[in-house]
Amino acid sequence: MIEYKSTIKLIKRLDWKLIITVLAIFCFGLVVLSSATHVQDTGNYGQIYKQSLAFGLGMVMILGILLFDYNFLGKHYKALYIISLILLAIILIPGIGAERGGARSWLNLGPLDFQTSELVKLTFILSYAKIVEYRKGKLNTIKEIVPVIVYAVPFLGLLFAQPDLGTAIVFSCIIVGMLFTAGLDIKLIKRGVVVILVSLPLIYLVMAPHQKDRIEAFLNPEDPTLKGNYQVMQSMIAIGSGGVTGKGLYNGTQNQEGFLPVQESDFIFAVIGEELGAIGMIIVISLYALFLTRMIVISREAKDFYGTLIVIGVMSMFAYQIIQNIGMTMALIPVTGVTLPFISYGGSSLLTSLANLGLVLNVCMRRKKINF
Repeated sequence: MIEYKSTIKLIKRLDWKLIITVLAIFCFGLVVLSSATHVQDTGNYGQIYKQSLAFGLGMVMILGILLFDYNFLGKHYKALYIISLILLAIILIPGIGAERGGARSWLNLGPLDFQTSELVKLTFILSYAKIVEYRKGKLNTIKEIVPVIVYAVPFLGLLFAQPDLGTAIVFSCIIVGMLFTAGLDIKLIKRGVVVILVSLPLIYLVMAPHQKDRIEAFLNPEDPTLKGNYQVMQSMIAIGSGGVTGKGLYNGTQNQEGFLPVQESDFIFAVIGEELGAIGMIIVISLYALFLTRMIVISREAKDFYGTLIVIGVMSMFAYQIIQNIGMTMALIPVTGVTLPFISYGGSSLLTSLANLGLVLNVCMRRKKINF
């Protein structure tokens, strides 16, 4: 832990551009969420209060994370690795795990359900970054890369067992981002892409029924009878009808009249497109671009390679979630249950996003050695 007298010196090293950008995204999202939850008609601000409370708790969590040097956490990477696997495995036990949306991804805590994979994103990044750090510059052959992949296989296997393909892809992006940063030979990346493409038919065969439905709907977007196409069609109508400037906040017909499903979480970007138009969407995308750019800068300035890998892992996670969520609202990517970071409604996903932001800020504030 750090001493109190060093706190001020460390705080000065925080990336305030990144912090202000996240605050801007959250505040923007909170306004859009008020429209998506129809507070102007119902007067019910319950979800707004819950989202704000989750954000406040997340900020407190960040302060807690900043108290520990990330290298202190990295020393316990083996314990974090084991804890992560236990958290993913325990929900597969009948009576403990709860099923939502066709996947057993939730831990049944009585009145509350907790998606353990959200917490595991953080612990996985901390543990896997240490594993990859030891192999920097030694990822030029299949023989060298196999041990690194083997470490990740149990995580992906447990996620497929739930089955939660969306989260498995998030973890895959984290893995690829770290390995690429550690010097993974580009030839191996090309071979990996070829293997994945060739394996697609086999992957499709082992997919869960609801996952196959989403793929079929994506390949046949004109068929409204296919499960999932209704949501995407309504999303496309909403975004298309928004035009350049939008219909105005609280005036989107698709949103306000209930045609747009899950508008407060998965399809909240469609609300932005309908009510705030192309201008609103460009503002959000620009904020996300600045958000990701700041993390790339922090990764380059990290005092050690472990810190660089942590930031790249977090950045890869956020980049995929942003692209996936926006892409599926425009029918560019198959629909998955991936939310839009800091904007979509959901306490667990917001807390996880802020916790991972805390990891990035932890690396940032310790990017230079401090002498006392």
